[in-house]
Amino acid sequence: MRIVLISGIIFVHIPFDTHSSPFNGAYGLFDWLRVFLRDSLFRVGVPCLSAISGYLLFRNGPASLNYGKTIARKTKTVMLPFFLWNCAFFAFVFALQYYGIGDGYLPDLSESSPRTLSTLLFAIDGAPINLPLYFLRDLFVCILLSPVLAFLIRRAPLPTLLFLLLLAAWPISIGIVLRNSILFSFSFGIYLGIYRVDVTMMDRYAALIAPAFIALAAILATVAYMAGPGLPLWLEVSRNLMILVGIPGFWALSAILIRSRVGQGLAGTGGLSFWIFCTHYPLLFCLWVLWNRSGSEHYPIFYLLAAASTLLLLPLSNGMARHALPSFYNLLTGSRARPQAELLATGNRTADDRRVRSEQR
Repeated sequence: MRIVLISGIIFVHIPFDTHSSPFNGAYGLFDWLRVFLRDSLFRVGVPCLSAISGYLLFRNGPASLNYGKTIARKTKTVMLPFFLWNCAFFAFVFALQYYGIGDGYLPDLSESSPRTLSTLLFAIDGAPINLPLYFLRDLFVCILLSPVLAFLIRRAPLPTLLFLLLLAAWPISIGIVLRNSILFSFSFGIYLGIYRVDVTMMDRYAALIAPAFIALAAILATVAYMAGPGLPLWLEVSRNLMILVGIPGFWALSAILIRSRVGQGLAGTGGLSFWIFCTHYPLLFCLWVLWNRSGSEHYPIFYLLAAASTLLLLPLSNGMARHALPSFYNLLTGSRARPQAELLATGNRTADDRRVRSEQR
């Protein structure tokens, strides 16, 4: 699910300006497809990823959580990559702007206030300069709050989830996280872990749930395409709710995909998904600057080239970095890439465990 979701997030961040907005309707069905991918289908990415994180954190029950060790580990695997990638992109943009390249695409760093600079660097009260990395910031906040969220889920699961769902649906800022939806989705993952919900029970209904989710996303995209770019409150609330409904919807899609050889191959991509997540926005920014300097106005060509180039270049750069600088690569990906020998050993242990359980049954 991670590699598919994060690859989909690329389509959420492909840049455009007022002249190439999909809501202008200049390219008909192509514009609708952009709205479908950007504002509907792959908006589910962050809620799904945070639900996975909450589930994995509590899959062995709340008693297994060592808060101190967890925070220390997540500082290394979440916050350290956030600072490395975001500060590197900040320095890159500063250098470009110093030479007059890329002006107007991002805030002028030399003229920004200290508060703006601190936000762009550390996402204190707004999005960082490497926009998608806000998720890492919000995820770490959820991990800090995880004992409180787990306590509430244990004592009053339904009222807690209902309150967080309403908070996620209503477009207000609470100041703790940058996107309210992550509190619900992370807590929903906690709920699945604490109460040991067998999420695979949905797999038998995947052939029904997945098409229903796609149809719902298409309906939302159609209404948003007709009403946009400014969405009325009811439609924004509906979109926020659909994004959260998309968690089981995308699970059903993954249940179908994993049965294929392609899906099984994607499941073994290791740190590639995190690499794509951290690097796709800077690459798209560079492609957009180059495209605008070319003077071409055929935006669909840029859109297709940007998507294809990103999905091709980032896996290549991931493989090059992993083999050329394995230690530094491990640091950049938050220790998400394990040596092949360890993977084989883990696989052998897992197979042995399954054989023992089978014999016991």
